[in-house]
Amino acid sequence: MAGPRRYKKRRSRVLDSFAEFEGDKQFATTLARGLEILRCFAPEKVLLGNKEFSDRTGLPKPTVSRLTYTLSQLGYLKADRVSAKYRLGASAVSIGHPLLASMPMRQIARPAMKALADYAGGSVSMGVRDRLHIVYVETSRSNSTLATQLSDIGLSQPIAASAIGRAYLAACAAAERNAIINEIRAYTPALWAKHEKRVRQSLEAYREHGFCTSFGDLRREIYAVAAPMRMFGADDIVVFNCVLQSFVMSPAQIVADIGPRLVAMVRSFGSAA
Repeated sequence: MAGPRRYKKRRSRVLDSFAEFEGDKQFATTLARGLEILRCFAPEKVLLGNKEFSDRTGLPKPTVSRLTYTLSQLGYLKADRVSAKYRLGASAVSIGHPLLASMPMRQIARPAMKALADYAGGSVSMGVRDRLHIVYVETSRSNSTLATQLSDIGLSQPIAASAIGRAYLAACAAAERNAIINEIRAYTPALWAKHEKRVRQSLEAYREHGFCTSFGDLRREIYAVAAPMRMFGADDIVVFNCVLQSFVMSPAQIVADIGPRLVAMVRSFGSAA
């Protein structure tokens, strides 16, 4: 009779990301692992199997199997019978809606965001921090069909590699900014090595102009400018960007025209926030 199957021991990337909670008896590791499964999905990856979850999280396949079974039973995952993989279920959507509904700034900003998107011929988005990313919570697009490809609610951008992320860093107090940078260095060293120079340049540009830019850093054909806003009476920072196809405007035009317009738009929200 064959003995029990042995799985190669490896350090879970999920556990690495929870290292700061090691020894915290109140921290529910199983719950955290389940939530990390849900975070594996991306716009280009709406169907994932247990092996892909395991590869992305570093969790053993038996653990992943139990987690995906449980999440599917609760409606957070939905099994695809054809591919034998999973997609996000309706319960996952229901969690996010109360958060979006609790952000009145989305409604306040929407008309001005739409006006700037139409003027620029691109999209204008509002984002908040999610660990080492900025996630879009509101987006307005111009009528150009190309603009629909630029952004959407729920899209996530890495802080170090995007204008909107760098603008968030620029608005942080020095201690918080350094803490975030240290996390980026520790968890995504290759990303930091690639974009460190641009991050430093963006922080300088923010002090001079009030906005940060990205010209092809994430995708060669995409340009972006971003400006932050600290919510009135709160420590929360929201960030706004304008994203364009590179052929629509040159970097010089974006710095001279779109950047100042974006800053003026954000400042106009100050009394409303």
